[in-house]
Amino acid sequence: MLKLTRKTEYALIALRHLRFVGSGHIVSAKEIAKQYSIPQPLLAKVLQELSRRDFIEPVQGPRGGYRLKAKLETISMTQFFEMMEGPLGIMDCYFDSNCELVDTCNIRSPIQRLNESMRTMFDNMTVNDVTH
Repeated sequence: MLKLTRKTEYALIALRHLRFVGSGHIVSAKEIAKQYSIPQPLLAKVLQELSRRDFIEPVQGPRGGYRLKAKLETISMTQFFEMMEGPLGIMDCYFDSNCELVDTCNIRSPIQRLNESMRTMFDNMTVNDVTH
C-alpha cells in the first residue's frame, strides 16, 4: 500500500493551516499542534524541515512562529513528496537498480509503467491543490 508518512501528513496539515491564516500571519508550532492534535516535538521538526526547504519562514521572538513563504501552486506533489521522503516509487527497483532480481524480474516493466502513471498524476497536482 502506498501511504504517506506522518511527517508528510503533518507537513501538509501545517501548510494548509498557514495558507488559510494568510501569509501575513505568524502561527506557532504549539498553536498548530494543539488545533490538530499533533505531537508538538514532531511537528516542530517538520516545521524546521519546511523552513529549510523555503516553504515557510521562521519568525523569532516572543510572538514568533512561522508564516507561509513559498508559492504552493508552483510546487508539484511529486517534488513535495521527494523533498520530504526521497524518491517516489512503489518499488525500490524504480529508483535503485541494486535489486538481485533485476535481470530476471517479470514485473519490472509493468511496475515501471505504474510508477510513471503515478508520477504523472502527482506531477499534475500542486501542493496548493492539496492544501486548498
